[in-house]
Amino acid sequence: MSTNSIIPTTGKRFELLMRVYEGAANQVFGELMNIKQILKDFYGYDIINNVTKRIKTSESIINKMKKKNYQLNYKNLINNINDIAGVRVICPLKNDIYTIINIIEQMPNMKIIKSKDYISNPKESGYSGYHLIIETPVIIENEEIPVKVEIQLRTMAMDFWATNEHKMKYKTDKKLSFLDSKRLTIYAKILNILDDKIMKLYQKQRSNV
Repeated sequence: MSTNSIIPTTGKRFELLMRVYEGAANQVFGELMNIKQILKDFYGYDIINNVTKRIKTSESIINKMKKKNYQLNYKNLINNINDIAGVRVICPLKNDIYTIINIIEQMPNMKIIKSKDYISNPKESGYSGYHLIIETPVIIENEEIPVKVEIQLRTMAMDFWATNEHKMKYKTDKKLSFLDSKRLTIYAKILNILDDKIMKLYQKQRSNV
């Protein structure tokens, strides 16, 4: 596959590339589901509440490349679009997220190449979470190829906020008003405060065991 080719999103080459990303997402999803069960047996509760996976649509990929002013070719797609394959991990508590990150750092099939800590430094919108770009090896015609996957880690509270914020901002024809955007930011900050308070209560309870 020529990496400098113009992207025909309905062609066989593009479909093959998406299958590679899908294989990478499936692999990371499976390993995280195994971790979920192991940690549940160890801690006695679901330190990971839920794991989901997705592949970006061709329309979303092209729109992102245009937004970032990348030429529409395979080279830019592979090198610069890091979230084509995505896995989301939802945890009850913020501390649980850091536990999972520590485990991912030790896993031979997940090489972290980029990380963004929006828990310590939330976005201006109020969003809080932890994003990793990892590479995982995928076998294609007996050759091992590193494929990038984005892993997003959130608390249940922040996932509730982020899911609905995304729907209101990007899944409707009507633009969100300035006032309503401000309200969403305030709600995110409130949820972050509640996340912290619940985590402290849980830590206090555990220390009394």
